[in-house]
Amino acid sequence: MNQSRLLVKQETGHRPSPVPTSSRPWYPKRLLPKLVDSLRHYRIQDAIADLIAGITVGLVALPLAMAFAISSGVKPEAGIYTAIIGGLVVSALGGSRCQISGPTGAFVVIVAGIVVKFGISGLLMCTLMSGVILLLMGITGLGAAVRFIPRPVTIGFTNGIAVLIASTQIKDFFGIQLSEVPSEFAHRMQALFSHSHTFQWVSVGLATLTVGIILIWPRITRRVPGSIIALITGTLVCLACGLGIDTIGSRFGGIPSGLPSIQMPPIDLSMFAELLPSAMTVAMLAAIESLLSAVVADSMSGDKHRPDAELVAQGAANLIVPFFGGIPITGAIARTATNIRSGARTPVSGITHGIVLIIILLIAAPLAQHIPLAVLAGILMIVAYNMGEWREIPSILRLSWADRLVWGATFGLTVFADLTIAVEVGMMLAALLYIKQVAGSTAVLPVTNDYLHDGRAHLLQDKVIPAYVTVYRIHGPFLFGATAKLEELIPELSGAGTIIILKLHHMTTIDSTGIHAMETFAEQVHRQSKVLLLCGAQHQPALLIWRSRLRKIIGRKNILPHIEAALRRATEIYDGFGGIGQVIAESHRQMPT
Repeated sequence: MNQSRLLVKQETGHRPSPVPTSSRPWYPKRLLPKLVDSLRHYRIQDAIADLIAGITVGLVALPLAMAFAISSGVKPEAGIYTAIIGGLVVSALGGSRCQISGPTGAFVVIVAGIVVKFGISGLLMCTLMSGVILLLMGITGLGAAVRFIPRPVTIGFTNGIAVLIASTQIKDFFGIQLSEVPSEFAHRMQALFSHSHTFQWVSVGLATLTVGIILIWPRITRRVPGSIIALITGTLVCLACGLGIDTIGSRFGGIPSGLPSIQMPPIDLSMFAELLPSAMTVAMLAAIESLLSAVVADSMSGDKHRPDAELVAQGAANLIVPFFGGIPITGAIARTATNIRSGARTPVSGITHGIVLIIILLIAAPLAQHIPLAVLAGILMIVAYNMGEWREIPSILRLSWADRLVWGATFGLTVFADLTIAVEVGMMLAALLYIKQVAGSTAVLPVTNDYLHDGRAHLLQDKVIPAYVTVYRIHGPFLFGATAKLEELIPELSGAGTIIILKLHHMTTIDSTGIHAMETFAEQVHRQSKVLLLCGAQHQPALLIWRSRLRKIIGRKNILPHIEAALRRATEIYDGFGGIGQVIAESHRQMPT
């Protein structure tokens, strides 16, 4: 049976009958919150699993929320209020089943810059504006535009933000006596170096102890978050030994207990034009990070998020949080992963995490004044390392010079200039290189006898495709912006054949975003104990596939010159291993990479 498919659905000429007006829902399904779907078949087992996961991730969120707020130049309670609003609003309205939202490290540098330039009132107004932008993106379906940001740009500013976050923690990590830390990276490093002789061994020891506990604790147990153990241990050591170093209480006067009062954020229309670029940056970063986090949640939970509903929820949360004095909200990848690993099944776990933080705020807020800032610095150093995606840099550097240029420009400008400028320049370079790649893939060549002879091996029309084989083909440039078409196939994999062939003969060019999409697709295929074969790649795509991690994921023998060879390889694998269970493991065990 022929199971070949197209990545782009073709127009058949048949138009379905319109749905009667009376049967249409009053809302578009793309904006329907996942909570509505989840509660339709909610069981007691789901409630217990969500409760355990919500408590766990609530404990993880507590120190992170305070640390992100302090690093952003606001009071620690603002971070807790933000995490509560993110947990309650986004989980209730969002399009992802298990995503956790709140303050994140990506916003630290941006928020700190806004506070320095416009003050707290400017930050609150900027957050409101970003909320409106996110709402409009979700309602109008512009959430799909986020996928047009190339991977080198995303990796570049993620790496840069991680470096900036780490640099903001050096003062408290080492206990350096410096009254005011400059906001610009170069000036900040110069000031820290000139005052490095004022460091305190006590702060270094406590911060190092924190890092050590976070790294070692998962080997003991994953049931209790390492960051909470580090927070409690560091605070007890500081109290027991009377270390006399900076704490939340000494710098901020502690955290007020009880719920915050609702206050109308100041709105100054004369600042609108000045704040608009910052609001756009906050909105775009919130959209990118929340949708990336939702994709991670999908891969871990097997669900499929609704991007427009997620952006509407993020917009609503960012509209609400300024009334409580909070900071911008987005999806948090690390907390989302912790939520799923802890057994979360529905958005109820995210709501539970918000309720846990409310309980802590009501009961244990006075105890927070004893938390040493060196401990929070140690926690944020781990966060900066984990969010940096450093493992992606070698794969970028192994690919084309264009990807290296975009990554390097975005990374450098993020660290030494400004995130907004970095993303703008990165996107401009990517767009110009996109045009160059598409133009370079166009050729006018004569049709020769050799061309006709060689082309027969790529034809599907005269081939017999076994029932255990499913063939997909990519037609045209596979660059950033087009990769979602491959992601859309992932839900179909369960009904596909045991051996999947991706035919690349008509794929004219590829970039690092396309390579990453193929790597993700290959991993999803393997998770379902299926084999993926690639065949027919032209020169430029073949070169990048060979340089990338994709060659190792798929296996060298599973990259074939044409469909004829791919079908022979499929028959060899199926005949050798029966096409069940052990196919993927055995086919890889035989081949060197």
